[in-house]
Amino acid sequence: MRIEQGVRQPPARPGPGRQAAALLGFLAVSHAVSYVASLAIISNADGWYAAAEKAPWTPPGWAFGSVWMMLYTSVAVAAWLVWRQKPGALTGEKRVAMTVYGILLFVNLAWAPLFFGMYPMIGTAALWLALLVIAAHAVAASATVIVFGLISRAAGLLMLPYVSWIVFSCSLNVYAAARN
Repeated sequence: MRIEQGVRQPPARPGPGRQAAALLGFLAVSHAVSYVASLAIISNADGWYAAAEKAPWTPPGWAFGSVWMMLYTSVAVAAWLVWRQKPGALTGEKRVAMTVYGILLFVNLAWAPLFFGMYPMIGTAALWLALLVIAAHAVAASATVIVFGLISRAAGLLMLPYVSWIVFSCSLNVYAAARN
């Protein structure tokens, strides 16, 4: 809070340069998570996964990259909207929102190496363990919708396609675990 002539005023929203830098930072972090997670996918997509039995509703491979690119971008924009909505120190509901966002990115990052990378080593057990992670991912994504939505309605709404895709991906994971 600024104090001018004895009157407390809310802190000013960060300037355009700082907002642009923050948006680029959120985009960079989000897409870095995407890149690291994709390493396990890329190294196994033509291996065991190509021969695996997949759900009949599995989209073509190229669709996954396109969808995830949009989702990682929308998640970054949602986080940025939350960051800029409440100027000042990272306290209260904003701290909770950014913590949940960090957990979301962590469980997002954990799933691909477990599902794709561990299958050649421990078989179907990796797919069942990945199912636990993607279930936690769905919970974290849903919590992110709620905590972001309390701060910025637009941010909460931007997270809804992400939650939908995680639930859909969960169905693919269940099928793979049950059939492979």
